Amino acid sequence: MLETGQNWELFGYDMRQLGKHWFAAWHDLLWADDSPVRKHLDGVVQLRSENGDALYQAGSISAQAPFESEAILLPDDLVLIRQLRLPASVETYLDSALALEASANSPFATDDTGYGWQLVVRDGDHLQVVLVIVSISTVMAYLARQYDTHDPQAQEIWSEVDGAMVLLRGFGEKKREDKYAKRLLRCGLAIMGCTLILVLILGVAAGAKRAQLLQVETLAGNTQREAAPASQMRSSLAHANEVIGAANDIVDRFPNPHHEIAKLTVLLEDGTSVARFSMNGREIRLQGRAVDAAAVMQKLTDEPTYSEVLSPQAIVKVRNTSLEQFSLNITLRDGESG
Repeated sequence: MLETGQNWELFGYDMRQLGKHWFAAWHDLLWADDSPVRKHLDGVVQLRSENGDALYQAGSISAQAPFESEAILLPDDLVLIRQLRLPASVETYLDSALALEASANSPFATDDTGYGWQLVVRDGDHLQVVLVIVSISTVMAYLARQYDTHDPQAQEIWSEVDGAMVLLRGFGEKKREDKYAKRLLRCGLAIMGCTLILVLILGVAAGAKRAQLLQVETLAGNTQREAAPASQMRSSLAHANEVIGAANDIVDRFPNPHHEIAKLTVLLEDGTSVARFSMNGREIRLQGRAVDAAAVMQKLTDEPTYSEVLSPQAIVKVRNTSLEQFSLNITLRDGESG
């Protein structure tokens, strides 16, 4: 059974903090010093120091000019540096955690304490953070003495720790951050505008395709209606062909006996008579008399439309006459019909 405190955990993550994690991820993407967005949109800063001037953009040396902001690099003897190793789970609350850390470790009065921090490394489940603490009054005295400036908002204040630039909060960095925020807003609006235009283009294209589809469907419907009589006639013709085919098949299997009688009348010579004629399909039964029955059988055998001529009974002489009686079974060839 799960404890009450575990009901919101999924794979070790507290789901109640999901919104804060999501916001922190977007904040790092847009506002962190190593953000790819900030490297392109952040303003160029002229960093003034006792060793000379240099141009920076998003915390890194830049060759771009002109610059829109100025920063002053504090000497090491004016800053207190703490190297902190914090659990990764506090990254969402890093600003608040480091504010408490600066307040707890500052040797200066609360209203005289200024600080800044830089995330150096994400080391597995831990964060390596550099915390820089200064005395605001000491910083202002240094600015007045070294650069003849008395307005804390007139410039940004930086400190260098192991080659990394740390921005001290509460001085003139707000001007640059406001400009960066405006650039982000313009870029966001431009992206939204491009997205809207793209959606409109796709919508218009989809609408045009939809109109073409409706036109094609209408044309197809009209064509189908116009082709309906032709289709019906084609169906009727196919049915008629089936009927004709069936009739031809019947004719082929059952030839016309009148045609066969007429054919036999031509083939049989004078003096030959037929006493009996019957026909069943392609089989003809023929009985008759002739002067030479064998010659009659031979002549019918030579007829190409007959495939077979057989004599089921022997030829016999008719008494008191010169005639012979014959009985023949004739088979018609396939495809031969009257």
